[in-house]
Amino acid sequence: MIKAQDKMIARRADTKARADFATWKMMAKLNGSSSLPAEALAFLSSYKGFLETMSETEASEATIGLIYNAYYAEMGGTGTPPDIKSVPKDPIVELDNVTAFKRPAPQQTQGKNSGTSPRPRLPAALIFVLLAAIYVGIRYYFFR
Repeated sequence: MIKAQDKMIARRADTKARADFATWKMMAKLNGSSSLPAEALAFLSSYKGFLETMSETEASEATIGLIYNAYYAEMGGTGTPPDIKSVPKDPIVELDNVTAFKRPAPQQTQGKNSGTSPRPRLPAALIFVLLAAIYVGIRYYFFR
């Protein structure tokens, strides 16, 4: 029986192995393999060895399996790493009685058929003229 902690470690190790392998493979294609760590170069050389005997998909999975085993041990997994495909995922609860969320249609405030007319807007020039008139009135009244 697999412990819950080992399941978590297995999932994290598998995810990290797949991501790292994809990154290393892309860097090798872009001639950036000189900046890869030694362990990455070792895994890529084993990948090239696998390519000689099997298809690309099988070679990728075999290499990811090697990386997964190494990461599982690094992350503190006990015993032999579980086959990640046989590890059951957390149960997904299916809710058949839930209605999908639908946003309400946006209200159209402009238009003659909407029933409510939008509030009239004062142009900026009219506001400026009114402020200038108030300023002149106050200045004339208090500072004659």
